[in-house]
Amino acid sequence: MDTARPSAPDWRRPPAALTTDGLFWGLRGHGGPAAPVDLRPGTPEPTWAALAAELGCPGWPVARMSQVHGVALLEAKVGGVVGEADALFTTQTGLLLCVRVADCVPVLLAGPEVVAAVHAGWRGAAARIVPAVLARLRAAGLGVDRAWVGPSISAARYEVGEEVVDALATSGVSEAIFVDRTRGVKPHVSVAHLVEAQLRAAGGLRVAVDPACSAGDPGLHSYRRDGAASGRMGAFIGRAPR
Repeated sequence: MDTARPSAPDWRRPPAALTTDGLFWGLRGHGGPAAPVDLRPGTPEPTWAALAAELGCPGWPVARMSQVHGVALLEAKVGGVVGEADALFTTQTGLLLCVRVADCVPVLLAGPEVVAAVHAGWRGAAARIVPAVLARLRAAGLGVDRAWVGPSISAARYEVGEEVVDALATSGVSEAIFVDRTRGVKPHVSVAHLVEAQLRAAGGLRVAVDPACSAGDPGLHSYRRDGAASGRMGAFIGRAPR
């Protein structure tokens, strides 16, 4: 298993140019890093086009999902809403994938011929959505060798009930990795830590993790902190034409 830990990427700074298997985190623009783009359902197409241009990909369509906290994986071939799912992949070039989050864990995967975007809330993580996506892609002959885990709510800010811990424990990851019982009567969990453990257990991946806490950073959207008023952030990934 490759346990190399490259430096955490600067998720908030769009790249100067897209590279093959490039990684993009759409927090800048439309107000700057302290006022991240709000990508709630119903975001108009001009906003998606503006984000693609900001990421150095002018004219690229953006594929996204109607996210339902499940484990479905869909293939994207064009922009727009592909369907109900919590993971998208594509072998196309010149197409961006987007996963929307506001505390859940955004996971971006890349290989020589494929990129994928995964939405991992605690339900999806418990159902092993990330290992399932990796297994399906690899079974199709689509190798994945890089993974990026974006900002999400940290254990310090994420108090849950024992039923959530029990559900996450069915993922096969030791509670010691993702549960903190030192912060009060109820347990606190880090879904990101669980997902990172799943990625490393899958083997053959270079894994980068952004440690930022969505609930603790005022420049990030957080449903736990802001409730229904919370916006949504977008993590983007795409393949450059050769």
